[in-house]
Amino acid sequence: MSEPHPLSHETRRDVYTVSRLNQEVRLLLEHALPLLWVEGEISNLSQPRSGHLYFTLKDEAAQVRCAMFRNRSLYLRFRPKDSLHVLARARISLYAPRGDFQLIIEHMEEAGDGALRRAFEALKNRLAQEGLFAAEHKKPLPALPRRIGVVTSPSGAALRDVLSVLRRRFPAIRVLIYPVAVQGANAPGEITATIRLAARRREVDALLLTRGGGSLEDLWAFNEEAVARAIHECPLPIVSAVGHETDTTIADFVADQRAPTPSAAAELLSPDGPGWLTRIDHLAERLRQGLRRGLERQRHGLGRLERRLANQHPGRRLQERAQRLDELEQRMTRAERGRRRELTTRHGHLADRLHRQDPRCRVRERLEQIAALRRRLHAALGQDLGSRRQLLAATVRALEAVSPLKTLGRGYAIVRRQRDDHIVRRPSEVTPGERVSARLYSGELVCRVEALRETSDAHTLPGRSHETDE
Repeated sequence: MSEPHPLSHETRRDVYTVSRLNQEVRLLLEHALPLLWVEGEISNLSQPRSGHLYFTLKDEAAQVRCAMFRNRSLYLRFRPKDSLHVLARARISLYAPRGDFQLIIEHMEEAGDGALRRAFEALKNRLAQEGLFAAEHKKPLPALPRRIGVVTSPSGAALRDVLSVLRRRFPAIRVLIYPVAVQGANAPGEITATIRLAARRREVDALLLTRGGGSLEDLWAFNEEAVARAIHECPLPIVSAVGHETDTTIADFVADQRAPTPSAAAELLSPDGPGWLTRIDHLAERLRQGLRRGLERQRHGLGRLERRLANQHPGRRLQERAQRLDELEQRMTRAERGRRRELTTRHGHLADRLHRQDPRCRVRERLEQIAALRRRLHAALGQDLGSRRQLLAATVRALEAVSPLKTLGRGYAIVRRQRDDHIVRRPSEVTPGERVSARLYSGELVCRVEALRETSDAHTLPGRSHETDE
C-alpha cells in the first residue's frame, strides 16, 4: 500500500490570510460584547481636519486605542484634551489594516458626571423593568384645556417662554403656577409634594413640569425616584420639558409626553387659535375648489355629450342639461353663501362666548346685583324698623297701664317695715311704735305706727274700716 503524498493534508486545511483573520476577529469582538462604559485618562489626542478624534484611554496599569468619528464628536459638550479624565460609552472593535484592538466611542463626558450617569442608568433600568415607562400608562393630552398647571421656578426663563407661547397661541387658557425649586437639595421633595398636591386638588386639566438647561448635576432633581413615582401616580396628564433638546431625565421617560423645550411643551398643550381660523378658511377654500372642479367636470361631460350627439340634434336634452347646469351653479352659490354665513355665525358665537367669559362683564353684573340687594335691604330695614317702633309704642302703653306708678298716682302707697324692708299687708304685721316707710307716687314718707286698726273684710275701703287699739 502506497503512502499518501505529503501535500494531500495541506489541501484540506482552512488557511487564513491576515486580512481574513483580522476581519473575523473584528466581527467576533463587535458581536460578542455590547456597548459598555469605560473610564480613563485621555492621552496622545489627535484631531485631524476630518473632524474625527483619535486618542488613547489609560489608567495606572493599561491603555487602549480609541476613535470617535465626526458624527459623534459634534455632540460633545466639552473640548477633549490630554490628561482629561473622561467616561466614554463605546463598542469594541479591531482596526483590521494594522490589527490594532480599539474602542469606537459613541458618547463621551467628563468623568465628574460619571457617578451620576451610572446612577441614572441604574434607576432608569429598574423603573423600566417595573413598567413605569410603558406606553399603556401614558395618558392623552386634553384637546382644549381650560387651565394648565406649570410646576417650575417662578423666576426662571422657562416660565416666561411658556407664558409667551400660551399668550400667543390661545390666550383664553388660564395658567396656574406651582412654584418649586428646580435644583438643589430641597428640589426633589418640593417637586414631589407639588405634583401630589395638584393631583389632590384637580384644579387643572394638565401639568407642565419644566425648567431650563443645565449640567447633569443641575438637572438631577428630575432624576430622583420619588419624583418619577409621583409623576407615574398622578391622574393628571403630565408633559415634561426639562433642559435642552439633548437633555434627557427620568421624568421625561415617566411623563405622558416629553417636549424638547418649554416653548414646545406649551405648544403641545395649547391649541393654535389662529390655526383654527386658518383651518376653517382652508376647508372653505377646499369646498369652493371642489365645487368648481365638480362644475368643471359637469361642463366637460356636457361638452362630450354635445360632440357625441352632434348629428342627432338633441335640443331638448341639451336644454335640460343646460338648465341642470344652471341649477347646480345656483346651488353651488347658495351652498357657498350658506357655508360662509354658517362659519361667520359660528365665529360670532365663539367671539360672544369669549366676551361673556371676560371677568370685567362678570364684575359689572355682580356690582349691579350688589346695588339692587343694597336697595332691597334698606327698604326692608325701613319697613322692619317702622313695625318695631309701632310694637314698642304699644308695649310701652300696655306697661304704663299696669305700672304700679299709675296706682300710686291715684293716692295709694306701698308700706314697708324698716327693719327688714318687708311689705306690710295687714296691721298685725307691725307693732305700735315701729317705724315704717310709705312709698308714694313721688317721694317716700318715714312714719311711726301709733295705732293698729283691723277690718273684718280685706276688700273694705280704708274709709269704712273699724279701729282697734292695742
